[in-house]
Amino acid sequence: MKVMIRKNATGGHSIYVPKKDLEEPIVTMEKPGLWGGKISLGNGWILELPEMAADTKLPITVEVRKSEA
Repeated sequence: MKVMIRKNATGGHSIYVPKKDLEEPIVTMEKPGLWGGKISLGNGWILELPEMAADTKLPITVEVRKSEA
């Protein structure tokens, strides 16, 4: 599914899912650089992010996969 990742006002990251009209904060990241690992959202979803360069500019739209715990 396609999502938009951006930095929020508090300096953290949030994800917007257009098809669900859902915006949630990223609460945990498997890897410190955000990309290439699993993340968990405020609503409990776990998503797998693609590998990308650590200095990728935000906001960006990427394809992610929903994952089980």
